[in-house]
Amino acid sequence: MKGNIEKIKESGKPIVYIAVFSLVVFYYECVFRLSTSGDLFSLATLCQMLFSFAYGALGYLLVTLINKPKALRITTAVVMGLCAVVYLVEYFIYRQFKVFYDVSTVLLGAGDAVGGFSDVIFSLIFSWDGLLKISLFALPVVLFSVFGKKLFPQIKATLVSRCVAGFLMLSCYGISLLAIHGSPVLQPMYKDQYNYQSAVQNFGLITGLRLDVKYLSAQTPAGGFELQTPPPSTQTPTEPTEIVESTEPTETQPKEYGYNQLELSLPEEKGQIGELNAYVRSLTASRQNEYTGMFAGKNLVLITAEAFTAEVIDAELTPTLYRLATKGIQFKDYYQPNNAGTTGGEYQNIFGMLATDGGASFKNTAKHYNYMTMGSQLDRLGYYGKAFHNNSHTFYSRHKTHINLGYSDGFMGYGNGMEEYVRKIWPQSDLEMLQGTLPTYIDKQPFNVYYMTVSGHSEYTRMGNNMTKKNWDAVAELECSDMVKGYLAANLELEHAMAYLVAELEAKGIADDTVICIASDHFPYGLDTDGRFGKMTNLSELYGYKVVDYFGRDHNALILWSGCLEDEEPIVVQSPTSSLDILPTLSNLFGTKYDSRLFPGRDVLSDAEALVFNMNYDWKTDLGTYYANTGKFVPKSEDTQIPEGYVDYMKAAVRNKIRYCTLALKNDYFRYLFEPKE
Repeated sequence: MKGNIEKIKESGKPIVYIAVFSLVVFYYECVFRLSTSGDLFSLATLCQMLFSFAYGALGYLLVTLINKPKALRITTAVVMGLCAVVYLVEYFIYRQFKVFYDVSTVLLGAGDAVGGFSDVIFSLIFSWDGLLKISLFALPVVLFSVFGKKLFPQIKATLVSRCVAGFLMLSCYGISLLAIHGSPVLQPMYKDQYNYQSAVQNFGLITGLRLDVKYLSAQTPAGGFELQTPPPSTQTPTEPTEIVESTEPTETQPKEYGYNQLELSLPEEKGQIGELNAYVRSLTASRQNEYTGMFAGKNLVLITAEAFTAEVIDAELTPTLYRLATKGIQFKDYYQPNNAGTTGGEYQNIFGMLATDGGASFKNTAKHYNYMTMGSQLDRLGYYGKAFHNNSHTFYSRHKTHINLGYSDGFMGYGNGMEEYVRKIWPQSDLEMLQGTLPTYIDKQPFNVYYMTVSGHSEYTRMGNNMTKKNWDAVAELECSDMVKGYLAANLELEHAMAYLVAELEAKGIADDTVICIASDHFPYGLDTDGRFGKMTNLSELYGYKVVDYFGRDHNALILWSGCLEDEEPIVVQSPTSSLDILPTLSNLFGTKYDSRLFPGRDVLSDAEALVFNMNYDWKTDLGTYYANTGKFVPKSEDTQIPEGYVDYMKAAVRNKIRYCTLALKNDYFRYLFEPKE
């Protein structure tokens, strides 16, 4: 009798072994979810659990291909350890950058991150939180290594156990898919509104990686263009640009303006190029307006400011930035969507497209035909052009990408010339960069230059940031935490750089003939170690409100100034605006020949409808805000009238724009449109 009981126990151990695999995967997902989003009680958690059991069963089937007890236990421990490493890598990436890195970003940017931020990475890993997370993810490996032999001394897979594992895998996977497809919120995230950030948050890291590999290798991204004409009830005019009334007499007959549209050849073709052509043909170009060509012939200084925010702008602390923000074109509701860190923000500012391929988006343009950047547009008009960066010229492969932006004199960073002007400290000085480089082009008018700054980069301590240390005395008496003081002190170096730039332009007598445009790359994610909404205490302190969603996090400031505007009536843009609008707006203001249909953003001074959106498929218009994670649309006010079908139409429009960004990047679309045919 005793022998029969032992046989029954032994025969059941393979089933227990399957459960161990599944529970370990679910344990990893729970620890990861609690460490990043903090929410375990939702339908998404149920889906994560079911997916975890499916992956655990699959793992069992794979490792039991080695059906010798000792080798099986060793392989199991190794697989658990490798899984733990994947979770830890993504956790530390999220902790530093507040976004999850997709496969292509990790593969293409890992070397840069390790080489450029080794000290930061080291401090994250060996902090108390880092060591705790390492311990939590290592726990299953340690427990199995210690007790595995005792619990499973002669474990072998059987036909029954493999059938059970197969059944568990298929049933859990199938039930999870049914739950997802039955949810109006989760179903779009899994299919036609897939993005890596939402997938990881809602379905777990392994599912996010699986879907990323699936869509990365797919011939055509998920979904398709939804070509439709909006019904009259959804054609709502954008909130007008506010212009303080002038005493000048007005014309009795309004001027008729043409369209910002080129004569493009958009034939019907097969494949993704055909899709793109059909989509562009379906769009209506925006009209030119009274501001078209207002900056024609002027110099342009375009700046992507590292971790800049609207809260840096202060009449007393940063008087030059305050002057530029209030004496130029004023943007009252501006956003800088963040989904790929600095390189993603740069990509949006320069190309006017969302970084749909994550951190790899900019790198993919190194050999593209970048016809519509401001570098290329003004180069065709005979401008002198150059791009500058005061950190490593090879970081994020800028030595390959930034020489292909259309600037006539290429790109200079630290390592190919900038070291002559800035000291080798961390972070390097924006003021030193401007002081060194401005004399090289100020007499080459008209000039068109681009700066990627670095002084505002984290960490924001006097020990870890030379700019914080340098400017500390100016913020020491402020009534805020030391972390926020450190952030403001670091950004004072940008203030000093802009003060120098404006003073030199005025001394040269060309301030009225120069345009300065400043936009951030992303919110200051380095302020907090915790990136969960509701938990970013330092960012909330800086902003003055609790950050609970993407729009609250990504609100920012766009500075667009020229000396010629200072004595004019202010131009105020009240409608929602984002970094995708910078390129078409500048194109219109400089009077270049461009086609507004080719940009997912808009000329904010035109009649085009305001629309701000991000990679999570959230969007905002003059009528309200849509949150994709809940599927809810919140009107701007109780009195706002929402036309019938408006929300569905705008959701489709956002899907179309994100798909356009994806396919245009993937297919080097501007080469197809504009490269001269031999």
